[in-house]
Amino acid sequence: MPSSVVLAILKPEDWSLYRQLRLAALAESPNAFGSTLELEQSRTAEEWSRRLSAAASSGGDLPLLALVENIASGLAWAKRDSSSPSVVNLFQMWVAPERRGAGVGSALLRESIAWAKRLGAESMCLGVTCGDSPAMRLYSRAGFVPFGATEPLRPGSALLAQNMRLALRESAV
Repeated sequence: MPSSVVLAILKPEDWSLYRQLRLAALAESPNAFGSTLELEQSRTAEEWSRRLSAAASSGGDLPLLALVENIASGLAWAKRDSSSPSVVNLFQMWVAPERRGAGVGSALLRESIAWAKRLGAESMCLGVTCGDSPAMRLYSRAGFVPFGATEPLRPGSALLAQNMRLALRESAV
């Protein structure tokens, strides 16, 4: 019997769990993110807590935690674009390897999309490393389409990332 996925919003007091998951994601999937393990490891406890405090007070951030059998199993962060409020960007999407294929990624993505719609966003955007990956397939199944040219995953990287967009309303292009 498949386990159910429970989603929770990360709060400022969850900074240690958030840090643990974010570092696990960067260690396990270093080629999936614009940031690096080394950079994130250098952040202080205060910086991790401040990041979640800012999210809690912004009204434009949704830091999500996925739990399966009460075990932290995934992470996603949706954020309203400060320069274009009709756009919500999705960052930091990751599922623990032992939970992949169990619907964790789909649950995180569905909730992020639903939240963006509740905000009245016209589109959701994300970047994904180029290739035939489970992440690329998940986003394509959800209706995300490539837009713009590919670009380096991060400065100096040979890996390419593709921006993708999901129209949340018919008027979104």
